[in-house]
Amino acid sequence: MSSAPHTKATARRRIAAPTLAMLPRFGDSLSFLYADVVRIVQDDTGISAETTSADGETTRVYLPTSALSCLLLGPGTSITQPALSTLARHGTTVVCTGSGGVRCYSATTPASLTTRWLEHQVHRWSDTERRLAVAREMYLMRFQTRVPPSTELASLRGMEGQRMKALYKLLAQQHRIGRFRRAYDPDSWDTQDPVNLALSSANTCLYGIVHAALTALGCSPALGFVHQGAQLAFVYDVADLYKAELTVPLAFSLHDSTNPEAEARRRFRQELRLFKLLPRIVNDVQTLLAPEEADPLPDGQAVDMVNLWDPTSGSVPAGVNYADHEDQA
Repeated sequence: MSSAPHTKATARRRIAAPTLAMLPRFGDSLSFLYADVVRIVQDDTGISAETTSADGETTRVYLPTSALSCLLLGPGTSITQPALSTLARHGTTVVCTGSGGVRCYSATTPASLTTRWLEHQVHRWSDTERRLAVAREMYLMRFQTRVPPSTELASLRGMEGQRMKALYKLLAQQHRIGRFRRAYDPDSWDTQDPVNLALSSANTCLYGIVHAALTALGCSPALGFVHQGAQLAFVYDVADLYKAELTVPLAFSLHDSTNPEAEARRRFRQELRLFKLLPRIVNDVQTLLAPEEADPLPDGQAVDMVNLWDPTSGSVPAGVNYADHEDQA
């Protein structure tokens, strides 16, 4: 039996098509990369971000694709189909954002993910009591304070608001900046104070990371347990678990920065490794959606087989002609 010759072209194709064993776990990936005013392309070496100067000189920076969890594409960015395909094969979520990473417009979803965690999410979201139970568990994760099982969502919102106000007041006193009021106004962006600018910038990067994690798990970003009515409702729910630890203190530390948005993104990225955010997101989401599972599957776990739903038998194999089965029934 003859085999295909080992040429340079076939070797490159094999490198560009990684196997499951070659890919790192999502929780072990790098955090995110924000890019704007560049062209993302695929060449024989890998994926690079290209810029061209006025005199025609091209500068390339190669991206660590296999270890990158989220690529944020800002204004002035273009991406080629081969580059997007490679990112999808490596499980890298591509998020289209506004300037500076503020606002998230869309994101890619790998087609190879199992729907297991999405089904857990829908199961808990579709019932009022189960949905409230998840909201209470989120409050416990945020503030390490358990609330009575009878606590309604309106009470949870009020308790959360009081705790965040107290945190803002404490940090404002520590940094001696007087009174602080959280404000997010995209229409008057440049008139906001440095803390609000830094907080909005860091939060948007956090949303990108959470969006990437939920996509890697196969969850729906739209089915939130506290937030609702937006395609990123669950993203906002999960991101709220970490703001008091990560983005809020960071924003207050930049109260006298001359460029709080850019500095917040840089500092946020630097602190993510120490914070070990990606493994926490995966673990926390799985715990919220399926607390009864002692040993949940790692990340989203890709599947190669699609089954058919049966209300009596459970899952039955797909790709089978059931005409004969119907005749025998």
